[in-house]
Amino acid sequence: MRTSPLQSLFLFACLFALSYLRKYEAAQSDAGMIYIVYMGAATSATNKNTHSLLLGSLMRNKNTVVHSYQHGFTGFAVRLSKSEAQQLGKHPGVVSVFPDPVFQVHTTRSWDFLLYETSLLIDSNQHSSLDLPSQASDTIIGILDTGIWPESESFNDRGMGPIPSRWKGTCMDGQDFNSSNCNRKLIGARYYDDHGSEWQMHSARDSVGHGTHVASTAAGAPVPNASYYGIAAGTAKGGSPTSRIAMYRVCSPGGCRGSAIMAAFDDAIADEVDILSLSLGSSALFAPDFTTDPIAIGAFHAVQKGITVICSAGNDGPSPQTVVNVAPWILTVAATTIDRDFESDLVLGNNKVIKGESINFSDLRESPEYPLIDGVSAKASSAREEEARKCYPDSLDKEKIEGKIVFCQHNDTVFTMKEKLLGVKAAGGAGVVFVNDKARLVASKSGSFPMTVIGTKDAALVLEYINSTRNPSATILPTETITNYKPAPTVAYFSARGPSYSTPNLLKVPDIAAPGVNILAAWIANDTTGDITLQGKDPPSFNIISGTSMSCPHVAGVVAAIKSQNPTWSPSAIMSAIMTTAIQTNNLKEPITTHSGVVATPYDIGAGEVSPTGGLQPGLAYEIEPADYLLFLCYYGYNITDIKLISGQLPHGFSCPMNSSTDMISNINYPSIAVSKNVTKASVTVRRTVTNVDSDEETTYTVTVDAPNGLEVTVVPDALKFTRSTKRLSYQVTFLYSSPSVKDVVFGAITWKNGKHKVRSPFVVSSDLPGP
Repeated sequence: MRTSPLQSLFLFACLFALSYLRKYEAAQSDAGMIYIVYMGAATSATNKNTHSLLLGSLMRNKNTVVHSYQHGFTGFAVRLSKSEAQQLGKHPGVVSVFPDPVFQVHTTRSWDFLLYETSLLIDSNQHSSLDLPSQASDTIIGILDTGIWPESESFNDRGMGPIPSRWKGTCMDGQDFNSSNCNRKLIGARYYDDHGSEWQMHSARDSVGHGTHVASTAAGAPVPNASYYGIAAGTAKGGSPTSRIAMYRVCSPGGCRGSAIMAAFDDAIADEVDILSLSLGSSALFAPDFTTDPIAIGAFHAVQKGITVICSAGNDGPSPQTVVNVAPWILTVAATTIDRDFESDLVLGNNKVIKGESINFSDLRESPEYPLIDGVSAKASSAREEEARKCYPDSLDKEKIEGKIVFCQHNDTVFTMKEKLLGVKAAGGAGVVFVNDKARLVASKSGSFPMTVIGTKDAALVLEYINSTRNPSATILPTETITNYKPAPTVAYFSARGPSYSTPNLLKVPDIAAPGVNILAAWIANDTTGDITLQGKDPPSFNIISGTSMSCPHVAGVVAAIKSQNPTWSPSAIMSAIMTTAIQTNNLKEPITTHSGVVATPYDIGAGEVSPTGGLQPGLAYEIEPADYLLFLCYYGYNITDIKLISGQLPHGFSCPMNSSTDMISNINYPSIAVSKNVTKASVTVRRTVTNVDSDEETTYTVTVDAPNGLEVTVVPDALKFTRSTKRLSYQVTFLYSSPSVKDVVFGAITWKNGKHKVRSPFVVSSDLPGP
């Protein structure tokens, strides 16, 4: 079978990474490297005793213990040789031992846009109110990230009441940070040094900006007249502006250590946060298993304690099976656009205007009087034509481009746009135009140097003009903020896609989508990097960046609003409320599309775009019992001994079914449904249970099914009648192909309605997905 270029590149990347890891492990085997020793729940006296004995033994043997976990779960991070790690992994009280991984972060108007999107659904009675809760001051959002800039106006505590008495956290003193930096908004700050790295900050202060940005997106106080040097001007605010923030700095410029992530989970559980937001994770290429994934481990124990955990889906899209953070106890978030465009027009000498995208503060004159040249025509004698077409550094002749606007293709990743731009600038170019359909959808910054990004269709018009005249000319206009841009939302091209390779029978693809493109939020005040700070200007208080990192805190803000109104709801009930009330249409009242214009599927956006108010009153909830998560581990293939260690204490009479298989994961009481099995000859039936969480104690819901042609979907019963004494009811869904021509993967939805609420669950039926 012939392999595609993409497959070849993927295979090469795998082999290169595997070779590197083997060399790294060999180099470290004698000197020792940091391993995480995971021992399960902290509720078991046996676990605690074993933890103490093992820890004491390691300390006596002079092993360097980096972290000890003992609040939400037991274990430790310790420096070991490879042989020591292998030996320790055989201990009966240990679930897993694995090298300390390094994860990466998944990097104003958005809240107004979400409210507007919700308003389009009012006529359908899906949402009865557009009012966000005004008081959520007892809700504590814990954020694991790069730290925080406490002086930002987004973290002022004006008008906030006393800190909740249940808060058990702390504000750690550190480098350029002390307890006085915390207040009634920022109530806690911890840091975890990156052991074995050059990045030793000893402080919760943010040196990157990422953590400050996501914290203000989730719960920042309203700040009027916010902007990025006048771009995207307006009031910046978080989704739950009256919630409290607790920052756990687990990331440095070098990445996010798994051992620090687990330590932060352990502390956050003891601190009694309500919500945890993590805009970070592994790459899709090296997604770990559940018992070797610090995020999945920490999140499992946090959810056990009633803490809702929200994670970004990753930025490895748009390729399929790139979604990460896929454990069923995590709410996983994709990224979409909002109705705002940062337009930087290219004006040609024939006065034709090409609408481009960038954030630049060009000082070129408005008239198209600057010579325009394409990269091929400016080729240096030593360069290849293809290199010059793409404007590789040192591929262009300085004399040919001096004072001119250079037209460059950007359809590969050998060099970044910034590297190419710097090359054009250094050679005396007057400006640069890049051609890239994906980059056109996400604004790139160029400071005062004129730059714009256009799509391939417009590029053809530009080349046609260049070839039609002896002296082509143009100009690049400074960025203008365009609002009410249509269509919006669309799925960001970088947003990771489903299905999950490890859990094909769980519609984790991801769960929900939220704004993650060109988001304005708070920033660190000492950032002087060239692509952030405008020459001659002070560093900005707010910055515009994109990523599923930005979409994750949007959902955290919504979760905080729901939690404040429904403090007794479990994490699974909150997840259900968000997923079943999601938005499926854009601001044209048409189905949400991907970046390429095709209708988005659940593999792109999960249940849909998050509604900021719909989840406050969802009507019904799909609640997942703690034992269901243990059954998931059974179905996935874990043995009962490890499951007992992980859970701390098994429910009375619990055991793994004799015929456990991944097919049975379809029956986990998730708000969506996934079936990965050929249903051409035999049907597949799954079961779901819903709880009436509405104030109306007596109500009847009837079902509607949206199914593709050729797939028979039967729901029994087709009506659910709730009474004062009957709050929970179950139904079954049977899938059967009635036509052999049906595609390998099909999508649909099941919706329950009672005249007041619409409770929608997407489904996918696939016959060709690989198992774990």
